[in-house]
Amino acid sequence: MQVSFACSDQDGGRGGLRPPGNGGHSKQNATSPNTASKARARFRTVALIARSLGSFTNCYHHNLKESTAKLTGMKYRNLGKSGLRVSCLGLGLLSCAFQVAEQLMTMAYENGVNLFDTAEVYESLKTAETERGLNRKHIIEGLRSSLQRMQLEYVDVVFANRPDSNTPMEEIVRAMTHVINQGMSMYWGTSRWPAMEIMEAYSVARQFNLIPPVCEQAEYHFFQRDKVEIQLPELYHKIGKWRVGVVSWSPLACGLITGKYENGIPECSRASMKPYAWLKEKIVSEDGRKQQAKLKELTSISEKLGCTLPQLAIAWCLRNEGVSSVLLGTSNPIQLAENLRAIEVIPKMTAGIATEIDHVLGNRPHSKKDIHQAH
Repeated sequence: MQVSFACSDQDGGRGGLRPPGNGGHSKQNATSPNTASKARARFRTVALIARSLGSFTNCYHHNLKESTAKLTGMKYRNLGKSGLRVSCLGLGLLSCAFQVAEQLMTMAYENGVNLFDTAEVYESLKTAETERGLNRKHIIEGLRSSLQRMQLEYVDVVFANRPDSNTPMEEIVRAMTHVINQGMSMYWGTSRWPAMEIMEAYSVARQFNLIPPVCEQAEYHFFQRDKVEIQLPELYHKIGKWRVGVVSWSPLACGLITGKYENGIPECSRASMKPYAWLKEKIVSEDGRKQQAKLKELTSISEKLGCTLPQLAIAWCLRNEGVSSVLLGTSNPIQLAENLRAIEVIPKMTAGIATEIDHVLGNRPHSKKDIHQAH
């Protein structure tokens, strides 16, 4: 189960998150009280995306006012049809080392980011099967345990990661409605759900007067477009005024769009690591070589706009008004500084530039309506 936490403005006296200790139990941060106090004063964690249930990466929460936008240029959007405002760029901490997490969060925060994404892992393989999936037991007990570890009374958003074929949709929606009614969460969303599953969740919510999801987390980049550009908009059309917001991830396609794989697989790159053998195979495949050729063409467009290829890719994602926020995955401050400047490229993403990009990619998805009109 994926659980996302968007922490509301809270009393500054409440303690921030602490790093996990042995056995998943938290221990006091080794930093001095003054250092910890300053760190807590920096952050308001609007979303901690957890891809399972276990121990948390170290992070902190506090207030972040949107007036920051006047200094940083950061843009804020509503999360779907909810009133929750999130920065259009979020920070993903899944791949960053613990040693630089605070530095990255500080930099992101000072640039107006109020969306922080961190990964939660199972402590061991001893987790009982009944504690997995999206059954009522797992959702309620998992969220309660997470709140205790984070020392929070409630969170703003809980995400259900991937649909669970073993659990009836009504049970999932009722469990999510329960944690909201109990004050444990304000909203709930889905992650990696097919459009039809989201539609089913909405239908169940409407039939039984329950609470529907407000957002979906989906992969979205130059080479992955159908779901965000066609499937979800068609879903919105079917369900009328209710609209699911999109929190997109992997805007650089696991590093493919950075350009570092143009001449092969560099040492110490993600694709050179054993856990990412699938990524290496993808890069060296025929399709991978074709994608690298297209990226070379796109580089000329980025140079014309005075930006880097990654900045162009991120701004391209944000041109889609259906995207509430794009999660940036970065492992060092230099990458983060570059990616955050994608905000400056958004005004340059004109219809003409978008058409040029579509021409190079050659993969613009077409809706049934477009196909019908073409004939």
